Amino acid sequence: MAEYQNIRTGRHCAFVLHAHLVFVTKYRHKVFKDAHLGRMEEIMRAVCADFECELAEFNGENNHVHLLVNFPPKVALSKLVNSLKGVSSRRLRQEYPELVRHYWRAQRLWSGSYFAGSVGGAPLSIVKQYIERQTRPV
Repeated sequence: MAEYQNIRTGRHCAFVLHAHLVFVTKYRHKVFKDAHLGRMEEIMRAVCADFECELAEFNGENNHVHLLVNFPPKVALSKLVNSLKGVSSRRLRQEYPELVRHYWRAQRLWSGSYFAGSVGGAPLSIVKQYIERQTRPV
């Protein structure tokens, strides 16, 4: 029962739901620096808070990011992903004009696809270590 130490409760349920999300940049362009990833983490934490979710872990490399999200059962994961990608794309392109030049035609930061894996087979500590060990650009 050690992995169920952080059980969250709703009005009619108790739950422990985690998802490992991976977002890739459009055309896999290597555009992110550490400052971009830092600001992106702040934006994504705010979006998660709006959905009553918790961003348990965040990291990335120059062309993709990994998120470990703890979410309630009332949240549709596809809607959360849509909001995370949409809000982060819009705000990062507004705040960092150098990102816009890579996507002058597409007007999108993220690829249309994403990876979402339910975390339960591997212990959360292993998934967290994997995300922490991503080689963050300087």
